[in-house]
Amino acid sequence: MFMGEYHHNIDEKGRLIVPAKFREQLGKEFIVTKGIDPCLYVYPLDEWKVIEEKFRQANTMTSNARKLSRFLFAGACSAEIDKQGRVLLPNTLREYADLSKDIVTVGVLNRVEIWDKTKWEEGNTYDDIDEVAEQMAELGIGI
Repeated sequence: MFMGEYHHNIDEKGRLIVPAKFREQLGKEFIVTKGIDPCLYVYPLDEWKVIEEKFRQANTMTSNARKLSRFLFAGACSAEIDKQGRVLLPNTLREYADLSKDIVTVGVLNRVEIWDKTKWEEGNTYDDIDEVAEQMAELGIGI
């Protein structure tokens, strides 16, 4: 399980330090793709295979299934951590998530999310958390 929040910088070549706590869980090779929010999602291969299987089972006759599968899979790439603990993020993915310098990397259960620091701070306010918690409770998710 991924959890925690880490702050790093992305270098001029598009390399980002992967927090040490995430490196072992991600393994030698992992998948980076566009996130639903303006961020990147990073999945270990075993989690990615679960997502692949769900899309194999999806009804591709629906436009939403086709659209979401194109969004996730066309933007996906295989990645590895170098000897300095960095990952090279492709330019297309950096542009999608507007990653420039200050980065926030967060663990979210089965994935890691990579955010531009400003977007993270703007988009992740919790002043409505009571309402969100109530809606989640209605779905059977409680803490």
